[in-house]
Amino acid sequence: MTLYLNEAEVGQLLTMDLALEAVEVAHRAHATGRAIDVPRQRTRTPTSALHILQGALLDEGVIGYKAYTTSREANRFLVHLFDVADGRPLAVLAADALGMMRTGAAGGLAARCLARPESAVAGVFGAGWQAQSQIAALCRVRPIERVKLYCRDEERRRAGAADFSRRFGIEVVPAASAEETVRGSDIVVTITSSSRPVFDGAWLEEGAHVTAAGSNSLIRQEIDETAVRRAGLVGVDSRATALREAGDLLPALEKGRLQEGQLAELGELLAGMRPGRSDPRQITLFESQGMVIQDLALAVRLVAKARQQRLGVELPY
Repeated sequence: MTLYLNEAEVGQLLTMDLALEAVEVAHRAHATGRAIDVPRQRTRTPTSALHILQGALLDEGVIGYKAYTTSREANRFLVHLFDVADGRPLAVLAADALGMMRTGAAGGLAARCLARPESAVAGVFGAGWQAQSQIAALCRVRPIERVKLYCRDEERRRAGAADFSRRFGIEVVPAASAEETVRGSDIVVTITSSSRPVFDGAWLEEGAHVTAAGSNSLIRQEIDETAVRRAGLVGVDSRATALREAGDLLPALEKGRLQEGQLAELGELLAGMRPGRSDPRQITLFESQGMVIQDLALAVRLVAKARQQRLGVELPY
């Protein structure tokens, strides 16, 4: 029978450690040809849009897809798992929290590969739902002591800082400006829906690492050409997806200042197939667009835990 897990049940089972483990397995599989990932496809109407990502994890024995809709009313997310051997439906999971955690995990793994080991100060652009998982993952992979949080809405900035301080037991402070957020930060994270760069790349310190996680379409751009140009290493979750959706990289790619072959995939970095940071002073950049194999790997583990704990309901498929 096919298991269905709702958001509450998924949230009961989710941990950042589980997400980090699942996403690492997925990217290593992708680097070694044991995963299939099809870049996002979109269907748009005047009032809503449907987004579909599909793929397979051969060693996990699953094929599946993530479908989500966006509209002014709400965004809704579902992951569907099938048996890779015979196509039998295995599970359907509500995937809002799942997607948030796997996105944070990808950023955390990139920081583990690329940020200096002693990185203790992070500047984060965005104070919402997704910023939560980015901070959680950074705290698992680097000795983060202080986070500077910035968004345009001062009230949300203060509320987010207070919430994250309580949630993670570290100092999270509302930054007064974008420049203050970047200056002095070992790691800079952007997780916004901005269509324009949120900071000046000239503000980045030598040795800083940047994770840009909000630009998953060509009309979005969170970082400027200066930041891209200063990066001695540019990492992506998938070259194929980055070339279709990385609005941050498009200007440099179009002008020939960045080539496809220069983009190091996260799986290649994790597996040691491509070198990571080469110098403590080097600026590194990770562009995160999201891959369905991240969702599938985490979903497989959640379903296994749910069956052990007898959570969810069986669907009459």
